[in-house]
Amino acid sequence: MSIAIASRTYRGPIEVAGAVALYAVYEIVRGFGSEDFAAARLHTDEIVSLERSLGVYWEHGVQTASLGVPGLGSALGFLYLALHLVGTAAFLIWVHRSHRRAFAFVRTSIVLATAIALVGYVLYPAAPPRLAGLGFSDAVSSHTGLNLSSDLLGALYNPIAAVPSLHFGYALIVGAGMAWLARRRWVKIVGALYPLAMLYIIVATGNHFLFDAVAGGAVVIAAWLLAAAVASPGRFRAWPSSSRSSVARRSPIQTA
Repeated sequence: MSIAIASRTYRGPIEVAGAVALYAVYEIVRGFGSEDFAAARLHTDEIVSLERSLGVYWEHGVQTASLGVPGLGSALGFLYLALHLVGTAAFLIWVHRSHRRAFAFVRTSIVLATAIALVGYVLYPAAPPRLAGLGFSDAVSSHTGLNLSSDLLGALYNPIAAVPSLHFGYALIVGAGMAWLARRRWVKIVGALYPLAMLYIIVATGNHFLFDAVAGGAVVIAAWLLAAAVASPGRFRAWPSSSRSSVARRSPIQTA
């Protein structure tokens, strides 16, 4: 991505087309990645051992308690499927329409985070808890009727591409963006809580370990730093909330 492209905000249809194309490429690359299940099991064992040594291997207890609540498993399964795409898309539309000066930075952050994550999937394949043989349930498949391990869905993604968690990474970008850009206090609060809610969802459904989320957060921080250099060369400054009428007069990232 060149600096000229990364630092510009385009009309809605162009941004939508670009987002769809990039996500398609992401799914294709991730889906055709190396499925080294032996390495994935070894890496999963390493993750579990690390969390146990740190005293934070809580995933099994969180899932057991959550799925014991009537109806909660179905709600969590639906949210796992819906929020990652619908929530992220809604956030990008909101930024593009109401805070357009921030859009180039936000979009570039997501693109760079996705690119870094793809490298992680290749270098460190790891099975999610539901496929690790550790007694976790596949809450999405069992509560939504959508079998993530079916031949059809299995052909669309790499089942051992769990580290880093972009479910959490995207949620961190969305939540931080809402907390930063929103004018209303309740929207800022929702933004601050959103990554925590996503963390709970991905753990309770058996799709990620806490380690995966930490890795997703590290990827996003790296992407933010790179986006600051690419989308606003020379310096990184906060931008104010503003209407689209002032877009032409100011740079993508400005001090309030």
